Amino acid sequence: MIGVKAINGKKIKRILIQNNTYLILLLLVIVSSILTSDFLSPMNIRNIFLQQAGSFCMAIGMLFVILTGGIDLAVGSYMAFGVAMVGVLFVKQQFGLGISIGVTLGSGFIMGLITGILVGYSNMQGFIASLAMMSVARGLSYVLTNGVPIPIPINTVDNLVAKSTGYPVFYIVGALIIIFMFIQHYTTYGRLVIACGSNRNAVELAGIRVRRYIASVYAISGLLSVFAGIIGGARVSTAAPSLGVGLELNSIAACAIGGASLAGGVGSVLKTIAGVLVLALIGNVMNLMAVPPYPQDIIKGVIIVLAVLLQLVTSKTERSV
Repeated sequence: MIGVKAINGKKIKRILIQNNTYLILLLLVIVSSILTSDFLSPMNIRNIFLQQAGSFCMAIGMLFVILTGGIDLAVGSYMAFGVAMVGVLFVKQQFGLGISIGVTLGSGFIMGLITGILVGYSNMQGFIASLAMMSVARGLSYVLTNGVPIPIPINTVDNLVAKSTGYPVFYIVGALIIIFMFIQHYTTYGRLVIACGSNRNAVELAGIRVRRYIASVYAISGLLSVFAGIIGGARVSTAAPSLGVGLELNSIAACAIGGASLAGGVGSVLKTIAGVLVLALIGNVMNLMAVPPYPQDIIKGVIIVLAVLLQLVTSKTERSV
């Protein structure tokens, strides 16, 4: 009987450890709802998801890069490039909206692929390659717009996030989350991406072309980040070259809070989404409580450190359970 209780206790402990990201999120929801009555209002919840729609996309792309043991510092600059490209093609060059978005998404994919080729085929460190592309993408966004934000006509790109159209962005981003969850857990590609990060030498010895997989995840990151930029531009109806500054760090933090290992091989799409929401709730509740911006950064940094430390402690505990 004692043995059965011990086994059940270990199972419960393992379940709690494996779902610690969701527990952190749940705790934040409870605390936030206690601190301010406005937190659980339908309008606030909707605004949180609207504000984080682009961040969800960026974080998924970042996760796939991290799963291979890499890092992509260019995602914030890709956002700026994406919205700048749409602004120039659609507003200034008078291309159709569909063509403008299609060309922009393709450009993001190619820019990410260039970074991936540098990392996968020339053995350049992901930090260096993406740092260079971050500078290139940000520079291109300023060149395209001449450093001046481009107003985007209403009832065009903004329809992605408009109430009148039923918030299509929710369905698109929701579909992307499901698709990438499926890719990660139920496809050979997803399993090999994880394998590339956990034991690259073994994968290469098995005859798998690891370089292709590494190049592909950076291309995916570029594509999703450019789309995140389009979403960001849709929310403000403006193509601003300053969009996305510093958001690459938020994406990395979301992945870490979601339990992804920066060494590669460990991570989950759904937990990364939870990590994005953890960061979003921290900022949201402090805004509702009228906390000044600068103290917000300090509090946010402390909470990120605590959340990641909890992940590290519980991951060690999981191995011993």
